[in-house]
Amino acid sequence: MIKLLAARYLNDYQVKLGFSDGREAVFDGKTLLNRDGSLVEALRNEDYFKRFFIDAGALCWPNGLELSPARLYQVSKISEPA
Repeated sequence: MIKLLAARYLNDYQVKLGFSDGREAVFDGKTLLNRDGSLVEALRNEDYFKRFFIDAGALCWPNGLELSPARLYQVSKISEPA
């Protein structure tokens, strides 16, 4: 089972991710902004978006929104381990 181990904000809603298999990826958070819903609404504020954290291997925000590591792995641009 893949887990998210690291997440660092780059800029413009881009988050660099580090996974348990050694791969890294860049997640484009703008893809979330196209969705509707109260949890997503808060993320439209970039300062709020930057408040993400990792909990149990998932990317989370204080309002309860979380993205599973498997989903992030699917939708992010993956680079091979060095």
